[in-house]
Amino acid sequence: MIAGIRNLTQGTGLMPRAMRSAGLNLMGFGFSQVLRLGSNLILTRLLFPEAFGVMAMVSVFLMGLAMFSDVGVGPAIMQSKRGDDRDFLNTAWTIQIIRGTCLFLVAVALTWPMALYFGEPDLVWYLPVAALTQLILGFQPTRYETANRHLRAGRVTVLDMTTQVIGVVIAIALAWWWQSVWALVISGVISAAAQVILFDLFLPGERNKLRWEAEARHELIHFGKWVFLSTIAGFAIGQADKVVIGGYLGTHDFGIYNIGFFWASFPLMMGSVVVRKVMIPIYRESPPGASRENFLRLRRMRVLATAGMIALVMVPAFFGGWLIALLYDPRYLAAGGVVVLISAMQIPAIIGVTYDQAALAAGDSKRFFVLAATRAVFVVTGMVIGITYWGLPGALAGQGAAMLAAHPVVGWLASRQGAWDPLNDMGFYVIGGALATLALWLNWPLIEALGTFQPG
Repeated sequence: MIAGIRNLTQGTGLMPRAMRSAGLNLMGFGFSQVLRLGSNLILTRLLFPEAFGVMAMVSVFLMGLAMFSDVGVGPAIMQSKRGDDRDFLNTAWTIQIIRGTCLFLVAVALTWPMALYFGEPDLVWYLPVAALTQLILGFQPTRYETANRHLRAGRVTVLDMTTQVIGVVIAIALAWWWQSVWALVISGVISAAAQVILFDLFLPGERNKLRWEAEARHELIHFGKWVFLSTIAGFAIGQADKVVIGGYLGTHDFGIYNIGFFWASFPLMMGSVVVRKVMIPIYRESPPGASRENFLRLRRMRVLATAGMIALVMVPAFFGGWLIALLYDPRYLAAGGVVVLISAMQIPAIIGVTYDQAALAAGDSKRFFVLAATRAVFVVTGMVIGITYWGLPGALAGQGAAMLAAHPVVGWLASRQGAWDPLNDMGFYVIGGALATLALWLNWPLIEALGTFQPG
C-alpha cells in the first residue's frame, strides 16, 4: 500500500503527474481563497458596500473585454504538437501583446458608454486605469503555459501565491490610506505587473522574443477563432449575473450581492482551475475513447473532482446565512440569501465542468464553441426572464435552470470524445439535487428576503 501511494505521488507517468499537479493547484487555490477571505473581511470594514458594487462593475467590464478578445493562446499551447517549439511560442507571445494593447485602447474608448449603462459617472476615471492590467498581462511569458502543459505546477503555484499576497497587501494598505475605490483599482494594476515580472524572472526556459511565423500564426488563429467565439459565450455564462443584475440593482445592493457571490463561487472556481490546468493534459495523453482503461481512469478523476466540489458547495448552501452574520456587520446581512441560492444553483454546472475541456484537448475547438454558445443562450434567457418576473431570486434560479437544460449538449460533446458517463452524472444529480433542495428549505426565509432587493 505504501509503495502504491509512493508511486502515485512520485512516479513520472501521467496519473502521478496529474495527481501532483492537481494537489498543487488545489493548494494554491485554497491559499488564494483564504487570502481573499481575509482581505475581504478587512476591506469590508475599511470601505463601504458601494465600493464593492463599483469595483464589480469595473471587473465585469474588463473581464468582458478580455473574454471577447480571447484567441485561445493558452489552450493552443497546451494541446498543440508544437507547444514546446520556440517559434510557435514567440508567435503566440506576440499575439498576446497585440491583444493586450488593443484591449487597453478599446477600454478607454468605451468608458463613457459603460458609465451611462451602469449609472455610475466615476467609472469614466476608474476604467482606463484598471484597463492597464490587460496591457500589462499581454507581456506574460508563455513559459507559464508550457509549465501547465507538462503538469509542472510547483513553481507556478508559488509565484501565483506570491503575486496574490502582493496584491492583497497593497489593496489593504491603500484602502486604509484612501478609503476609496481607487485602492482596489490600483492594487489590481500593481498585482498584474508583479505577476508578469515574477513569471519572467523565475520560470525556467528561454525568454520570449517578438516573432511572426506564418505557420504558427495560422495554427494559433485557426484553433483560436472558435475559442474566441467560445469565450464570448463564456462571458455570457460567467458574467451574465453581473451584467443583468448590475443593471437592475443600485450600487449599494449590487455591492451586497457581490459579497454573497464571493462566498458562493468558491467550489466552482476551484473546479474550473483544476479542470483547466489538469484535465486537458489527461484528455490529450490518455484519450478516454482510446481504451476502456483510459475511460475508467478518467471516471475515477471525475468522481473525485465532482464529489469534492459538491461537498464544498454544500457548506455555503447550508450555512451561508450563518457565515455572513458571523463575519460581517449588519450592512451585509442580506448577502446570506445570495450565498445560499447561488450555491444551490451550481449543482448542474459542477457536474458538467469536468467534461468541458475534452474537445479542446482533442483540438476540436468548434464543438467546444457549440457547447459554450448553447449555455450562453440558456443562461442569459433564464436570467432575463427570471429577473423580469421574480426579481433577484428569479435571476439566480434562472441561471441554475439554464445549466440544467444545457446538460444534454454537455453529454453530446463528451460522447464525441468517448468521455460521457451518464450513470455517473445521474447519480450526482440525484445526490446533489436532494442536498440543494434541503438547503433551500432550511434557509427559505433568507431566500424570501432577497425579494427586498429593488431596482436601482
